[in-house]
Amino acid sequence: MPRSVSYAIGEQMPVFEYVAIDSAGKSRKGIIDADSSRTARQKLRTDGIYPSHLEETQAGETSDTPSRFQFQFTLQRVRRTELVNTTRQLATLLSAGLPLVSALSGVLEQVRRAPLRKVLSQVRERVKEGMSLAAAFREHPKVFPSVYTAMIHAGETSGTLELVVERLADFGEQQLALQRQVRSTLAYPILMLTVGLGVVVFLLAFVIPKVTQIFVDMKQDLPLPTTVLIGVSELFHKYWPALVLVLIIAFLAGRYYVKTDAGRRRYHRLLLRLPIVGPIVEKVAMARITRTLGTLLNNGVPLLSAMEIVSNLVNNVILRQAIEEARQEISEGASITAPLARGGIFPPVVIQMISVGEQSGNLEGMLFKVADTFDSEVESSVTTLTSLLGPMMILVLAFFVGYVVLAVLLPIFEMSHLVG
Repeated sequence: MPRSVSYAIGEQMPVFEYVAIDSAGKSRKGIIDADSSRTARQKLRTDGIYPSHLEETQAGETSDTPSRFQFQFTLQRVRRTELVNTTRQLATLLSAGLPLVSALSGVLEQVRRAPLRKVLSQVRERVKEGMSLAAAFREHPKVFPSVYTAMIHAGETSGTLELVVERLADFGEQQLALQRQVRSTLAYPILMLTVGLGVVVFLLAFVIPKVTQIFVDMKQDLPLPTTVLIGVSELFHKYWPALVLVLIIAFLAGRYYVKTDAGRRRYHRLLLRLPIVGPIVEKVAMARITRTLGTLLNNGVPLLSAMEIVSNLVNNVILRQAIEEARQEISEGASITAPLARGGIFPPVVIQMISVGEQSGNLEGMLFKVADTFDSEVESSVTTLTSLLGPMMILVLAFFVGYVVLAVLLPIFEMSHLVG
């Protein structure tokens, strides 16, 4: 008799990779989870699959696995891109009329990285056992966000699972597109800033001290720009290890402070109030809030549940508090517009458009319009910012180089006058 092992919710069963022949005589490869290799073989034979090779994967080791394998699996997180691509594949297979278990099996065959394969294998087995897809997703909260489980539950309840998964795929692709656009746009300015700072530090610490040593040996009065340059370069040259250490300590201290409740609140409030970065951070947050809320409401999730999910997805604690306070007032019978307006966090245009949507009975559609508006504004703002950052950094570097040249040439001009 095979051993019987019970697994609590969230506890991971071993995962096995197999090479097998199905009832039609075709070769198949796949992955399956079971409490033992014998149980895995029995499961496969029940499905008409006869394994010729079965091996437990490293990602599916039990609690007795050596710590190095546990650490390796900890580092292998499920990427957001993988999750979005998997959702799109699942939506395509469900739209083609495949049953849910068959669709999950088809998606599982396309997954290459072990962490996601393990999770999907466990989800498929749970669904085979009669569990709903939403409940199976809920067992893996680190992989599937709460917006996934809520929308999937609403889709299964209303019988529109295919449509909901399709919308989830669209939603994930839109979020990824915005994220990639912001990153790609900021990549060049960040690279220029890093290289520029590296060049400046290198010149101050190693090059300028050798050049200015000639003027120091002359023991004559030097112009103010040259004196300042020598002092700064000596500071970098003699104390650069201490300066690096101070910067590291300051970074770690700031990071620790930001993790505290008071520090996180001040940091997030500062992000929203910064002159140039603040509006972009606010627009990105508003686009994510309104699109997520609209997507949830459009798929049958109740307003209070949808707002709770949105508040958990928002990283900024100031915005999260405003959403939670609004949710509390709505649960007491208030409309959605008034509590959001009283918070003073959401821009007036958001409040006005939500009010129009609420009064017209088309709140979901209006939320999507708000999200599209903010997405386009984020794109425009980031493009404008990056177009200005390049010339600004070039001007700063030009000013520094010009100052160095002036500080070096002034003593030479004075010596030439003395010789003349």
